[in-house]
Amino acid sequence: MFELRLMAPEDRVEWLGDALDALDALSVSVEDADAQTDAEQALFGEPGMPPPKEGWQRSRVIALFPDEAAASEAASVLALQDLFDGCAVLGVGPVPDQDWVRLTQSQFAPVEITPEFWIVPTWHEPPAQAKQVIRLDPGLAFGTGTHPTTRMCLRWIATQGGGAFADQRVLDYGCGSGILAIGAAKFGARTIDAVDIDEAAVSSTRLNAEANSVQLNAGLPEAAKGEYQTVLANILATPLKVLAPLLRSHVAAGGSLVLAGILERQADELKAAYAPYAALEVSDTEDGWILMTARC
Repeated sequence: MFELRLMAPEDRVEWLGDALDALDALSVSVEDADAQTDAEQALFGEPGMPPPKEGWQRSRVIALFPDEAAASEAASVLALQDLFDGCAVLGVGPVPDQDWVRLTQSQFAPVEITPEFWIVPTWHEPPAQAKQVIRLDPGLAFGTGTHPTTRMCLRWIATQGGGAFADQRVLDYGCGSGILAIGAAKFGARTIDAVDIDEAAVSSTRLNAEANSVQLNAGLPEAAKGEYQTVLANILATPLKVLAPLLRSHVAAGGSLVLAGILERQADELKAAYAPYAALEVSDTEDGWILMTARC
């Protein structure tokens, strides 16, 4: 296996990726060439949506090819294209043999939600200060604790205090991996319904609940019935707006509505969409994302 390393400005990244795909690259990855410097840029897109930009101001593009000849030929072909102007070939070299399982695992370290509440992959030991732990490995469904929206929801759950979830009915709408439902269970929720339109997410939630020794009901959206003291929805801003009347109808009087998957610039849109049903407020912010809550 050989890799072709290229440098590209932001406006050439998409073209370069398409060109490398046409040249039969096995894979193409894009990195911030200024990572770990003062010029580093954070790019976060909404889950399931296109990224806000195709690349960074200076992007390092790495393409894998089966052999050196294919990688070198791709470099030669690209260099002849008019659109390659502004790009540069950094080199062609062999990819060292790796323990890919161990390498992948090393990218998922324990995630701190609060000093005493952590998300810990199964191949790690919990930190000594962890009093509450969710065991969760990366999988098919969204929600490993690494994204700001997930962390903010879990932080909200963990900081309610005073046994706030004791004997509560909780709904996790758009459950993904089930991480929020599991978090609610860890903090004392009595009955938890976790629903998603994706069958893979429902299966993932059931498996993760079993791995964490918690009881919950996972199913498709129609499994959500009646009123709940807490309704959690970490989805996207657009579906959250569409779902406003439905989600509000599931919140019991005096209950909490907790919404995430919202960018800071979308706060007013969400407030307007929910105004007929609840008064949303921004409760937390992280890396350009916000958590919005309402007491109903």
